[in-house]
Amino acid sequence: MTRAIVKSLTERPPPVMRYTGHVTYIYAFDVAYEMSRQPLQTLLGQPVAQFQMDSNKRAPRQLFFYRPQMVRLPPLERMGPQGPVRVERQVKIFSIGAISITVRVPFDVASVAELVQFHDLRFSNGSTVHDEVLLLADEVRRELGPYLMRPVERLEADEAYTVFCITSPLDTPQGVHVAAEDWLEANRRPVAALLAEEGDVAHLSDQEAEESTSRYLSYYDHDMVVVDWDAALIVDEPRYIDEMVYLMELANLQLAELEAYDRLLDGVIERSYRDLGGGSLGKLRRWTGTKTLKDLRELRIDLARLSDELSNITKFFGDWHLARIYQALAARFHLADWHKTTDEKLKTLDDLYQLLQADRNNRYMLLLEVTIVLLFVIDLVMLFRGGTGR
Repeated sequence: MTRAIVKSLTERPPPVMRYTGHVTYIYAFDVAYEMSRQPLQTLLGQPVAQFQMDSNKRAPRQLFFYRPQMVRLPPLERMGPQGPVRVERQVKIFSIGAISITVRVPFDVASVAELVQFHDLRFSNGSTVHDEVLLLADEVRRELGPYLMRPVERLEADEAYTVFCITSPLDTPQGVHVAAEDWLEANRRPVAALLAEEGDVAHLSDQEAEESTSRYLSYYDHDMVVVDWDAALIVDEPRYIDEMVYLMELANLQLAELEAYDRLLDGVIERSYRDLGGGSLGKLRRWTGTKTLKDLRELRIDLARLSDELSNITKFFGDWHLARIYQALAARFHLADWHKTTDEKLKTLDDLYQLLQADRNNRYMLLLEVTIVLLFVIDLVMLFRGGTGR
């Protein structure tokens, strides 16, 4: 594209065109400490299969995707803001004790700004996508009960992510091809408002527009991925969409599980502090700290193993473009910071374990010394009584 065309696109209002595609809502839930490795046969009356990602021309032969168990649920017919819509749903089950639910809703709009209403999509019956997903997640959790190890008593707040997928070409109504990066430059403010769920596009600052759209990646001149912390925009051919959405689903799941681990570690560390605290109750707990010591030892091992498994679900870096997208997602989600936080808390847990172990050894030594002294006193008393008797 010539500079004149690019300049005209940035100076004039964007040309009127239709955008078609779908919105994919991603929800991750922590449902248990871990899940049985036994394969499922059915879930919610539907057959369970192994997730399979179709390869494409951009993928190397040795590309590896983590393959959880998955079930496709029958589509639902709902009345959306633009009329009847077909809602497609998938549930993926992960052995680390988590589930991921994706909901796909098609759209056909005249501007990017119209997509903002899809963030919190409400159907004609008054329910939202989020409401229906919560009900579905609880139903899945109950049915998975026999396969869950130490299941949660109730679902905690889900980790949600929204992906707007535009599959129609970005060509102008006059048939002029527009490169994806040029299109973004001409629509930076509406795209930023879409990702930030901001209805007031006109008053959005240049700084916010630049920040929200700063992490974008493009492979061909007609595709693009713009990643933000709460939502993403994908512009690409339909055959390439699924792998990128699945990539975002895995990153979103990692964030949800790291948050769950963080909550678990907070509870364990707080309990350990109580057991090691002062006062008469603390002294009593120190004398009866065997169970706490055992729990700390098991948690240290299990959490370290689960942390490794969580990191291993993103072994797909044979494709550099997908790796770059994941790195952008990880930066937006602050996954490295979450990992660092959990690692530091695991280290704190390890220090508490060592302290409790040393405290228990000291108690055993004290008990042994007291026992020896008592035996010595008893021996003296017996000797004294024996001498008096003679």
